[in-house]
Amino acid sequence: MKLELTACPVCGCSINKIREDWDGSFKNQKYVVPDLEYYRCKNCGEEVYPREAMQKNEACSPAFRTLTSAE
Repeated sequence: MKLELTACPVCGCSINKIREDWDGSFKNQKYVVPDLEYYRCKNCGEEVYPREAMQKNEACSPAFRTLTSAE
């Protein structure tokens, strides 16, 4: 089931679907999640990440590579 939002869960204003390269960092290691799709409120800046976006983030994050290699 895909998440489809029309209103921000924080302020209630309309929320926009964004698709862009997303920059993250973990323990001073920078990484990029290419072409990530998520929601951002123009009013308050709240960001909402659907399950698919979180899975894509986890696949790119060094935090999860460290966890996987330690097992």
